[in-house]
Amino acid sequence: MRILTRYILNEVVSHALLGGALFTFLLFMRDLGKILELVVRDSAPLPSVAQIFLFTLPNTLTVTIPMAVLVGVLLGLSRMAADSEITAMRAAGIGVTTFVRVLAIVGITACALSLFNTVWLAPRSTAALLRLEDNLKSSQASFEVQPRVFYEDFHNYVLYVQDIRATSGVAAWRKVFLADLSQPGEPKVTTAAEATVVNSSSDSVQMRLRNGAEHDTVENDPNQYTISTFNESEVPIQFQSQEDMRLGRTDSPILAMSTREVLQRSHGPDGGLYAIEFQKRLSYPFACIVLMLVGVPLGMSSRRGGKGAGFVLTIVLVFGYYFLSSTGIALARQGKLAPWIGVWAANLVFGLTGALLLRQMTRGSLSIGPITALFRRPQQTGASKTAEQEVEQRVRGRSHRFPLILDEYVLRSFLGNFLLILFSFVMLLLVFTFFELLGDIIRNRVPLVTVGSYLLSLMPSMIYICTPLGVLIAVLGTFGVLNRTSELTAMKATGISLYRVIAPVLVIAAVLAVALFAFDDFYLPAANRKQEALRMTIKGKPPQTFLRPDRKWIFGEQRPGEPGRIYYYRFFDTEHDQFADLTVFEFNPDTFLLTRRIFASNVIWQPQLNRWLFEKGWERTFQGDEVQNYRQFEVATFSGIREEPFYFKKEVRLAQEMNFSELNNYIRDLQQSGFDVIRLRVALFHKFAYPLIALVMAVLAVPFALSMGKRGSLTGIATAIGIAIVYWVVAGLFEAMGNASMLPPALAAWSPDILFGLAGGYLLLRAPT
Repeated sequence: MRILTRYILNEVVSHALLGGALFTFLLFMRDLGKILELVVRDSAPLPSVAQIFLFTLPNTLTVTIPMAVLVGVLLGLSRMAADSEITAMRAAGIGVTTFVRVLAIVGITACALSLFNTVWLAPRSTAALLRLEDNLKSSQASFEVQPRVFYEDFHNYVLYVQDIRATSGVAAWRKVFLADLSQPGEPKVTTAAEATVVNSSSDSVQMRLRNGAEHDTVENDPNQYTISTFNESEVPIQFQSQEDMRLGRTDSPILAMSTREVLQRSHGPDGGLYAIEFQKRLSYPFACIVLMLVGVPLGMSSRRGGKGAGFVLTIVLVFGYYFLSSTGIALARQGKLAPWIGVWAANLVFGLTGALLLRQMTRGSLSIGPITALFRRPQQTGASKTAEQEVEQRVRGRSHRFPLILDEYVLRSFLGNFLLILFSFVMLLLVFTFFELLGDIIRNRVPLVTVGSYLLSLMPSMIYICTPLGVLIAVLGTFGVLNRTSELTAMKATGISLYRVIAPVLVIAAVLAVALFAFDDFYLPAANRKQEALRMTIKGKPPQTFLRPDRKWIFGEQRPGEPGRIYYYRFFDTEHDQFADLTVFEFNPDTFLLTRRIFASNVIWQPQLNRWLFEKGWERTFQGDEVQNYRQFEVATFSGIREEPFYFKKEVRLAQEMNFSELNNYIRDLQQSGFDVIRLRVALFHKFAYPLIALVMAVLAVPFALSMGKRGSLTGIATAIGIAIVYWVVAGLFEAMGNASMLPPALAAWSPDILFGLAGGYLLLRAPT
């Protein structure tokens, strides 16, 4: 009996560990880019990188540990049922209660680990993560400023820097424009040829300006104007509050509280939210036990579906459990249910369901035929051709055909695995997206039609993201099975090269890469725009337009031989092409000293004149620290200001909401206006580089599949998870370095493809053919 117990535990635990690793990776992948960019941009040391990952992990494990128990029980028992091992055990007198007692070891152990995580580890990790984020944000604060970009994260200041040279602990800036907005109606402007910047404290920087001038005026009194020049000037600047810059969820402060503090606050004013959080920290660990109770009878009953049926059952049960849990929590937050009822409702329902299924299982058998029938393998008949017979037919003179029957055999296995994996990943991501939004859906009473439309619009983006990972796992699974069953050896024995065997898969992977690019160029942007609009509706926010009327600073068109211009306005009516309180700063491009300043309370575009009409304002021209000319006007036009209204109607659009040509034109348009385009340029090259990774993953997976030998599919899945983790970390790191201007955008986007492609090609050339 001990041998049987160890056998069952080994089967279930191995699937649980791999499933937990996969689920954790899928959920963790969403925040990976933000974490890596925070690290790269702030030049964090390597220990800080490890701390960020470790501190983020416990909150993810809160969700994935119960899922790991469920997938381990379902896949382990499904595999044993498909191979008739459970039938043999039950025929030998081993009952359902024996399986429950054995697997209770897994459920109780996982429950204890999860309870330790939710009650003690996760709160401390969250608090430590928030402290670390603040330290990283402030330790290298001056390096947040990017050249030729209006930077507005300083308190009451707007900064524009033409050129930046970063050194250890110090930033050297050239051609600096600094506007003090303590009085927004009349900003106090300082320009300087050079500046040296150091971090004076955790929330401020010290700017040492050289060779500049300061312009100060009084609102509603244009006759008062002061200019002072300086050779050197010290300006301390504070950063904005960083409360809105945190990674993670909006309830991070509650998550960072100790369990004792949460329990104490649950008895005070507004104790409902704290009571819910306290109950959640207890209920999620016990999900390991109730999901185990449901998984045992279902896993034992999936005799014909095998692991495919087990995986689909996992998705269905995970959706059902977290749907009930999220619904109960949302109702508890609205005061419609007591906190303990709302939080524990899912556990009660699933526990009762598991008990009823086990009771039925002990009395007879439990049928889940409709699900397992979807994954039933075709019965092999005597007339069916084996791989060896297909190889023999290939050798007998059909080498001129493409595709061969052998190619169809390999492709059928690959495409079946790929579609199942892609479907499973997309469904999992949709399920967790639904969980995240369920509270908003209930609170804002969003119709289910809207929710369904949002999820359907989100699905194309998830397919695009998950396809390379699906190719990787499908290739590992397909060639791992061919190698383990000696079919690949039979092919080689008849003279078929390994390269010929993998050719159809590489062709399909290349087709998928081209299809991904076309998908991203023609269909995905429209779907992303739709899902973003629907998401705003679900969140209860007003529909977002791409136009940013609150953008108050813009760099004018730069023409050779003409002065540079910076425009600042209080309001811009985009429908009538009209500004309110517009200030134009003209400066010498070489010295960055102001040469003219124009202010008008009203500025409107005149199509007949093809010019802007300035009303009720004044104009000053400067020579060094002296006002060379000053005049007030009721109406005036300025021939040098030739930017048309569309120039100021810049759209704020996400890279994923544009195709390649739209994004390229958008970058060129924004770059002319002095806005940050480095992220967009990285995203532009990424549109070419990311689809190609599907082919790279196929090349890389083949030698790893061959190296697994007879070790089984679990080794293949573990290998796939390892490769995927390494790729996403490397890709995220290079992308973050590109966003931080540490690498050229093209190199940042293409480096992962090049590195993994070279590694895959090298390993493939070394593989026995």
